[in-house]
Amino acid sequence: MSEEFFPDGTAIEEWFYDLKIPELQEMGKQYVLTEYNILDDGKVYTKEIQELIDTAHENGGGVIVVPAGTYLTGSLFFKQGVHLYVSEGGVLKGSSDVSDYELRKTRIEGESCLYFAALINADGVDGFTMWGPGTIDGNGLKSWKAFWLRRAWNPACTNKDEQRPRLVYISNSSNVLVAGLHLVNSHFWTNHIYKCDHVKFLNCYIFSPAAPVKAPSTDAIDIDVCTDVLVKNCYLEVNDDSVVLKGGKGPWADTAEENGSNERIIIEDCLYGFCHGCLTCGSESVHNRNIIMRRIKVLCGSNLLWLKMRPDTPQHYEYITVEDVEGNITHFLNINPWTQFFDLKGRTDIPLSKADHVVMRNCNCQCDIYFNVKKEDSQYLLSDFTLENLHIKAKENGYQPDVIRNAVIRDVTVESEQ
Repeated sequence: MSEEFFPDGTAIEEWFYDLKIPELQEMGKQYVLTEYNILDDGKVYTKEIQELIDTAHENGGGVIVVPAGTYLTGSLFFKQGVHLYVSEGGVLKGSSDVSDYELRKTRIEGESCLYFAALINADGVDGFTMWGPGTIDGNGLKSWKAFWLRRAWNPACTNKDEQRPRLVYISNSSNVLVAGLHLVNSHFWTNHIYKCDHVKFLNCYIFSPAAPVKAPSTDAIDIDVCTDVLVKNCYLEVNDDSVVLKGGKGPWADTAEENGSNERIIIEDCLYGFCHGCLTCGSESVHNRNIIMRRIKVLCGSNLLWLKMRPDTPQHYEYITVEDVEGNITHFLNINPWTQFFDLKGRTDIPLSKADHVVMRNCNCQCDIYFNVKKEDSQYLLSDFTLENLHIKAKENGYQPDVIRNAVIRDVTVESEQ
């Protein structure tokens, strides 16, 4: 294979090409739930499964094995050397009662605060692996209904006001593998990784419904202050953004220790069902650099590349490449101010943001709007974009040549679609 490079010219390291998924027997002693009286009987077994995780850790590590059947639990906390395998026909199912999820200091929506733990949690571990052909089911329907009822009562309610857990939260960890699993029906965000490096999502099926009850804010993968992440051969269909780059929000977010950059992220060979954004920078994001999305197909999505520009947060999105995409999308490129829960917290000026060195090429898409980009020089500057070898059928072109400075437009065809 010829050497490949990130958009700024940095070489892509070999780690990104290693797609090995371990065999179950390679990962140490197997702790099968049913052998420890954890049964498929409708009871919630949080305490018993956690004790099994703790025992495996104390004994030098191993694998918690979910056999065929459905096993209910609340929040679980994995420790160094302990992995999770879900067998064919196996379902690890989250409780629908939020009181089964522990309150802890955690990271959520661009801030560190007290909030509910996820169903699956791992912090400060090296080599954590969760895999298998089975399912981790968040069982979120009850909280989705409650959220929309609360929103009807109070349209200004936030995502956290309806208290609900994420499906997976992995923090301060390295060399993480999530492979083959069906990750479905999360109450809130589906996968959230924070301050992690070298994380792979391989061959996963990630789903939450948009109908008949919308699953609110069930992002497929939230990447938050992370480096070296690969999302490959996954199916992504959620009622919010699919791959989202987070990192912090607020008028001084770029100086806070808990915030930071996402760098060297590759999303490739994925199939998208419905989602709000295929690749989204924001809405809590400070700096993203060296991001590649390539060789994807979109069955139905709202935005291919979405740069959410917060007027209350200094942001820099740079060296982003989107290439070899085909499919149906509402907006091919969407860059606009994002004012949800706007709060300058006493700052008197609008922090200036930037987006530059963005490349979109080799795409064949049907769109409602090709170019949905707003010029807002008082808030952000857009420069050095390349749009190349694009074949677009669109109801509306929308392109404005004065919006982006130093734009290169080469071999772009936008056909009117009535």
